[in-house]
Amino acid sequence: MHTLVTILHVLACFVLILVVLLQAGKGANMGAAFGGSSQTVFGSSGAGTFLGKLTATVAIIFMLTSLILTYTASHRGSSLVERSKIPITQQAPPAASPDAAKQPILPPATPEKK
Repeated sequence: MHTLVTILHVLACFVLILVVLLQAGKGANMGAAFGGSSQTVFGSSGAGTFLGKLTATVAIIFMLTSLILTYTASHRGSSLVERSKIPITQQAPPAASPDAAKQPILPPATPEKK
């Protein structure tokens, strides 16, 4: 389920980017007044309504998949968090005796020469 939602989310990302890039800017009709061709690729109503509705639909799908992925990630937990809850069974090494601190540290013995 998580993989399916992730794939749908990535596809919605790419489609949303493409649909936004296909839309004409607000000043695009100015070029048609000076000899440019009209945009009749998307029908007589133009690209505004079709691409606008498609953008809204894909944006809703993108937001829903984002919310679903966020919800599942927050309830799934992190492996790091799970590992921190495991009790430690190893015991610490025994502490040095208080007398060990008072004893002087001697240099290593040198071998006798014969």
